[in-house]
Amino acid sequence: MPKMKTHRGAAKRFKKTKTGKIKRFHAFHSHILEKKTPKRKRKLRGSSLVAKSDLKRVSNLLPY
Repeated sequence: MPKMKTHRGAAKRFKKTKTGKIKRFHAFHSHILEKKTPKRKRKLRGSSLVAKSDLKRVSNLLPY
């Protein structure tokens, strides 16, 4: 059986943590930033974990 391929689009957006969780970055932080409050922009800077409901779908895209 051939090896599974990693979904390259997903590989650029998600990273696996050492414990096996999947880390993601926030959307809405690339442009049109003038109308967003500083507090909102600060919150978008950090990363967070993929929701439990989406975990299985994202894991299938990142087999390794």
